[in-house]
Amino acid sequence: MASEKPRFAFTLKATDGRARTGQIAMRRGTIRTPAFMPVGTAATVKAMKPEDVRATGADIILGNTYHLMLRPGAERMARLGGLHKFMRWNRPILTDSGGYQVMSLCDLRKLTEKGVEFRSHIDGSKHMLSPERSMEIQRLLGSDIVMAFDECPRADRPMAEIEASMELSMRWAKRSRDAFDAGGEHAAGAALFGIQQGCLDEGLRKRSADALREIGFDGYAVGGLAVGEGQEAMFGVLDFAPAMLPEDAPRYLMGVGKPDDLVGAVERGIDMFDCVLPTRSGRNGQAFTWNGPVNLRNARHAEDTGPLDPRCPCPTCTQYSRAYLHHLQKSGEILGAMLTTEHNLSFYQNLMQAMRTAIAEQRFAAFAADFRRDYLERRE
Repeated sequence: MASEKPRFAFTLKATDGRARTGQIAMRRGTIRTPAFMPVGTAATVKAMKPEDVRATGADIILGNTYHLMLRPGAERMARLGGLHKFMRWNRPILTDSGGYQVMSLCDLRKLTEKGVEFRSHIDGSKHMLSPERSMEIQRLLGSDIVMAFDECPRADRPMAEIEASMELSMRWAKRSRDAFDAGGEHAAGAALFGIQQGCLDEGLRKRSADALREIGFDGYAVGGLAVGEGQEAMFGVLDFAPAMLPEDAPRYLMGVGKPDDLVGAVERGIDMFDCVLPTRSGRNGQAFTWNGPVNLRNARHAEDTGPLDPRCPCPTCTQYSRAYLHHLQKSGEILGAMLTTEHNLSFYQNLMQAMRTAIAEQRFAAFAADFRRDYLERRE
């Protein structure tokens, strides 16, 4: 008889410098790392059908606790059979805890030790989101990887506020752990990730990592980056932050990012990513290629019968010309958003596969140098 699929098992397959490749085995499937998670904030990866998202190579997608809490509602989602059934995605889903909205919607919330009281950006109704409620919502959604509830401060806040915020997030991390563990059947089949905070300060990052390790999580996220600090500052933090986290657990950089961000972060030991950039850019006429980003609205593409990216095997690149994609984007046709998004997600997954292969073959430094030459120096 075949053995039961594991709840959560992370295996490192190879390392090359600080870059790592491996896999996460879960009951709904295996996640190859480094992994990029397309963002399906409101139970949809915008402009894509679930089966087409999977066809790009995605092993896992991301959903958002805050937005799904407001619409259609966590309790309704549970009555409808959970997020996987609702959106017809039968592989792993990671759900953000809602902590990012503590920062991004700061004008609509009141923060206390208990949690955060939000005023809905949709209808003005009030909602309380605490570590316990966040765990409950993610359980009702049926998330495979649950994120601890935290506050994500901006790096330009006073240091005393950043320190207090980090300490609050660590108290919330412990409450998240306790609430998750009380989740019965869901907790027995899902995983919980903690989130390191501390902005750009190495000492605060170390204190946060130590607190998270003491609590114990299945995986660990580097939070509080990609919020306006710039790539140089972000890489500066990644030069020390991932090594503070357990080596035998996946490391997730939240909300990142551009293709060159991903390569630089993998160089520094990151295993998992998510970002709205490939889908948002696809809707706005920007395509990512091995020779850098392309603005499909530019008139220079109006009579270009060549493919968007000759090195890309996706349906958009093999079946449609730049001229047609230019026409769709300039005309505001929905198909333009669909085809460009499909390409962007395919490009991101192809990039992740190329990095996994380069690490396994012990040539990641050469791959990264070649990528930067083509992407940054030969861009159109």
